[in-house]
Amino acid sequence: MALIKWLGEDVWEPFHELAELESELPKWFGRRLMPGRWLTLPDGGRWMPEVDVTEEKDRILVRADLPGMKQEEISVEVADGVLTIKGERKRESETKEGKTYRMERSYGSFLRSFTLPAGVDAAKVNATYKNGVLEIALPKLAEAKAKQVKVEVK
Repeated sequence: MALIKWLGEDVWEPFHELAELESELPKWFGRRLMPGRWLTLPDGGRWMPEVDVTEEKDRILVRADLPGMKQEEISVEVADGVLTIKGERKRESETKEGKTYRMERSYGSFLRSFTLPAGVDAAKVNATYKNGVLEIALPKLAEAKAKQVKVEVK
C-alpha cells in the first residue's frame, strides 16, 4: 500500500476547478457552446449547422439541419475530394413595434467542408432538401464497395 502525503485544503486543483466551470457554462450560454466548436455569437455572426455523416453499404450519407432556409440559399459543391456545404440564413425583418426580450436563433453565413474517402464517385453525388434537412448521398465506386467472397475450406 502506498501512502500519499496530504498537502492541506489550500492546494490548488486546476482540473477540479475546470470541471466545475464546465458544469456552469451551459447555464451561461445554453446550446450556443457546443463540444468541439467555437462559441457562436448571437449577433448574427457565423453559425455551424449540425451534421451527421453515415457510411452505408454502397454510399456515404450526409445530413445537415438547416431549418428556416430556402433551397436557393444553400450551396453544395464537390471539388478535389472535398465536399463543401455553404449558405446564409438571413434574419427576418425586425418588428418596429415592441421589444425583443430574448434572441437565441443564429443567423449569418456558414461553411462546412468534409474530406471524402478515395472510394466516392464524385460525379454521381446528389442532394435533396426537405423539411429543413439537407441530405447528400455520395455513392461509392464499384471497386470501393466491400466484397464478400466465400472461401472454400479444404
